[in-house]
Amino acid sequence: MFKAIFSIMVWPIWFAALIVLGLIYYILMLLFESKRIHPIARIISRLLLLLGGQWLTLKGSPPKQNRGPYLYLINHASLFDTFMTVAAIPHFFTGVGKIEQFSYPFWGTLSKKYGMIPIDRSKIQSAVGSLSKLEKAIHNGVSAMIAPEGTRTLDGKLNEFKKGAFHVAKNTGITIVPIILEGSFKAKNKKDWRISPGLLTARICEKITKQQYNHMSVNELRGYVQNIFNDAVEK
Repeated sequence: MFKAIFSIMVWPIWFAALIVLGLIYYILMLLFESKRIHPIARIISRLLLLLGGQWLTLKGSPPKQNRGPYLYLINHASLFDTFMTVAAIPHFFTGVGKIEQFSYPFWGTLSKKYGMIPIDRSKIQSAVGSLSKLEKAIHNGVSAMIAPEGTRTLDGKLNEFKKGAFHVAKNTGITIVPIILEGSFKAKNKKDWRISPGLLTARICEKITKQQYNHMSVNELRGYVQNIFNDAVEK
């Protein structure tokens, strides 16, 4: 009962804040490059988490921007994951998102302006084209974020990773940084409209450099990284 009452109270406030803060950020993006105002995006993300009843803690040290770019890989369990990731990473990054989310009112426009790249995984050639755009951004020195599961988990367990992120890594030689997101499934999962207030954790793991994975195939690299997430999620 508490969870339902809390959610009924919080959702109108949260969506209103998303629209107001998102509009402010959109105006700022019209005036400045996204990478210059990323600190503001981090503040907004933390504020939206707080308004959703969530307190985010960070474990581990983010890598230094001047030694990048980096490919951040996250597990995907909740709509809070995006805000957790933006709050955790101290510098601008791009990424790919399901093409459906770019049709959402307001959110789709905001995502495009921010620099996110839509990906349609049901169409192979289209998906390859989206990943090629991401690789181009990486070659230009921009870090990237991918959820290799491709979609949110429905049961809290880690889904099998798709190959796309690891093709990107092999094609660019980028340093991989796994980020384990904890608590977001309990906070708000895809099958339940209600929110559970609580603690969230973004755990930044050790970097995986090109030298460490250069000898691996795409499938071997995928398995290696999946095991890192499996071990962390099962604890």
